[in-house]
Amino acid sequence: MTPDPSGSIEPQDFRTAMSRFASGITIMSTLQDGVAHAMTANAFTSVSLDPPLVLVCVDKGVRMHDAVLDCGYWAVSVLADGHREIAERFAKSGRDLYSQFDGIDTQPGPKTGCPLIEGALSWLECRTWATYDGGDHTIVVGEVLSLGAGEPTDPAALIYYAGHYRALRGR
Repeated sequence: MTPDPSGSIEPQDFRTAMSRFASGITIMSTLQDGVAHAMTANAFTSVSLDPPLVLVCVDKGVRMHDAVLDCGYWAVSVLADGHREIAERFAKSGRDLYSQFDGIDTQPGPKTGCPLIEGALSWLECRTWATYDGGDHTIVVGEVLSLGAGEPTDPAALIYYAGHYRALRGR
């Protein structure tokens, strides 16, 4: 077979193929002019141990994109299974900016003040290290400024697989 590097991929076919990769679910948050912004993100991963770097991919078409680039600081809360409703809320576009955190227990990050979800499996606060064009997303690499891994009330991780939220239990 001769390799054929040309071709096009249908977006729905790409989405289906990628849905077979299980990923953790996070809430990314930032502050812009004192107003909290947030989004659900599953495109999140570690990049480097020294210095400690992580990355998250942010859709260029959502208000979170400009907010995180303007602020330069952001936080990530790694969600437990009990946080499904929070993940669903922050995955929807068009939420009211000023009430989107109503009824959600948060605490300000100790270094950035960005909202952290109470009961998260872990959390990180970051300063933007670099950004890269990623098609319809921007790849935002962050230097980790502080982090924590608490004792969650729900020890099961929230993951996304085949288009649905699911619980991943340890052991």
